[in-house]
Amino acid sequence: MAGAGGDKPFAKAGPSPLSRVLRISQLDAFELDGALEQLVWSQFTQCFQHFKPGLLTPVEPELKALLQLLLWRFTIYSNSATVGQSLLNIRYKNALIPGQKYRPMSRPQKFWFALLTVGEKWLRERSHSLFLNHPAESNARKARKVLSILMGLTKVASLVNFLLFLQRGTYPTLTERLLGVQPIFSRPQGPRDINFQFLNRELLWHGFAEFLIFLLPLINVWKLKASVAALFSPLKELRGTEGSEETLCTECTICGEWPTMPHSAGCKHVFCYYCLKSHTIADICFTCPKCGVETGMIEPVRLHVGTELHQS
Repeated sequence: MAGAGGDKPFAKAGPSPLSRVLRISQLDAFELDGALEQLVWSQFTQCFQHFKPGLLTPVEPELKALLQLLLWRFTIYSNSATVGQSLLNIRYKNALIPGQKYRPMSRPQKFWFALLTVGEKWLRERSHSLFLNHPAESNARKARKVLSILMGLTKVASLVNFLLFLQRGTYPTLTERLLGVQPIFSRPQGPRDINFQFLNRELLWHGFAEFLIFLLPLINVWKLKASVAALFSPLKELRGTEGSEETLCTECTICGEWPTMPHSAGCKHVFCYYCLKSHTIADICFTCPKCGVETGMIEPVRLHVGTELHQS
């Protein structure tokens, strides 16, 4: 009775068109699985961060394959579902057996699934080093060429299979199609109700975001910044004393570095020629970021360095 009760939800979820797994849900499951594999590998490599650099590089494909096999053992082998599918309430069923009753993946399907996923990734990463130290006319190099042709044909077949998946919504990968496994919902999917307050909040935020996208390009950020800087700048900077003029010439107003080919633009501040020229080309109403004066004629300035007088 327990077994029949456990199969009842799967019988409803299997052939019913209302319970059919959406294409986006199947693709999201793959993205979650890929993110999980990267997370496990990053956590594993952090255990060796204080060891000699490059310690794991010679055996990196084998270590990745072992970690993927460990995930396969506790996901596909145990529950006929990957971690991403479990999060999205999805599970594989054996599509080779007709009928409305749920049939989990058989043991040969699970082993072939591991071979075609984990084994294929390992062979793709290890193939280069396997045939690296062999002569050009050796059988190993010929085997590598044959393997490259097979991988190319596999990619073409995967592309055709993905196009069929986009059209029909079943078998997103070539492995699933070859093994005859199909994702279904583990439990019947009920209607999704959207809260009225949630809908209003989303509409409000979308409208506010569109308003900001329209408004922000109209604001002259440089002029606003210059006005605020001029408002709070010290009064001695605005006086035309000789000492202040020397301090104003020690750095570019835009980049803050020693001015390269120093030029002025109608105020007492100094700019690098390329900084000033690029900003005036980008904005015809460009103003000085410190005093807010609108740029006029660009002219070179003289800098006093020690006792020497340099003409830029």
